[in-house]
Amino acid sequence: MDAELVDWGLAVTTAKKLVRPGPQRSRAEADEIVSELRRLAVVAEGHVQEYTRLVPAGPATPIAVVDRPEWVRSNVAGLRVATAPLMGKLSEQSRGRLSASLGRRVTGIQIGSALAYLAGKVLGQFEIFLPPEEYEEGGSGAGSPLLARPAAGAAPGSALDAAALAASVVLPVGRLSLVAPNIAHAEETLNVVPHDFRLWVCLHEQTHRSQFTAVPWLREHLESEITAFIAATDLDPDVLADRVRAAVTALRSAVRDHGPETTSVVEALQTPAQREVLDRLQALMTLLEGHADQVMDAVGPQVVPTVADIRAKFDNRRSGGSPIDRFLRRLLGLDLKMQQYRQGGAFVRAVVAEVGVGGFNHVWQSPQTLPTRPELADPGAWMLRVLGTRPSMSA
Repeated sequence: MDAELVDWGLAVTTAKKLVRPGPQRSRAEADEIVSELRRLAVVAEGHVQEYTRLVPAGPATPIAVVDRPEWVRSNVAGLRVATAPLMGKLSEQSRGRLSASLGRRVTGIQIGSALAYLAGKVLGQFEIFLPPEEYEEGGSGAGSPLLARPAAGAAPGSALDAAALAASVVLPVGRLSLVAPNIAHAEETLNVVPHDFRLWVCLHEQTHRSQFTAVPWLREHLESEITAFIAATDLDPDVLADRVRAAVTALRSAVRDHGPETTSVVEALQTPAQREVLDRLQALMTLLEGHADQVMDAVGPQVVPTVADIRAKFDNRRSGGSPIDRFLRRLLGLDLKMQQYRQGGAFVRAVVAEVGVGGFNHVWQSPQTLPTRPELADPGAWMLRVLGTRPSMSA
């Protein structure tokens, strides 16, 4: 069997070497943080389901409280699943090349370096693409996340059996992960009430969990769009090299001149054929992020006493950072995510204000009822198309 084009084991090793250690806490303090995060995740689940009316349709998904190295390890496992079609396509193109072995190590280092940066930023995440063994190895987050204990299941270098992923037993859809050291660090630097901040974060991540567990077609639709994006990928090395150079130049200029926040490698490298698919993917992710942000603000005032203070400080934190930090955010597409919070949140708030949560939930009926990118900027157009309702809001 040919070696995979990415040295996933090296990606994990690189990230773990580069990632900064979390805040120092005693074992008792660490255990208290872990215990409260687990409890608040369950509390948040109830609040989110009551407000959104999204009820899980399948097996319960696990909740994990993890540290930075464990977040890296599980995300590498998920990346291997999500990128398997692309890796297969690239493998066919590179078969027989003497540089393949070197390339897979370089790619592993690059991925590991990016994950090391992200591992210090992410507060929580609903992990959609996980191999089956991830659900078998303590997905409930046993152990203290500030004193990491890697899961004993999938070795980073083991091969994934694509047939096994698609077959047999019905597995939960994803896993909710809360990165304890990052939450502890954020609440300390923001100077917010720890209990309130932890519940606030859990509300956001539980909304993502509800989206994918209550809408059975959503994960499959996301997978199909990613597959379509890969199918449209231009793999000609010279063309790709030109796009990389152009993307880096655009990114440097954007960071230096405080240019448009939408500039990222994801957008700068796209081909014309990919642009149509990418528009749909971005519209979907904007909806999902905006919905989670809107739920936080709708539920927060009822259950998080200091939510106004948290929101103000957290929004300021999102927009801050050094020039290097801004460059990395744009490189990895994180500024695009910040824009998604704003535009998606505005869309959801406008629809809910006009037709209520029940009317908004028509968005989950099928892929055809998802908003397009133009409709995200014009909620009335979506309501007219999907609900047949001409909104009273001004254009």
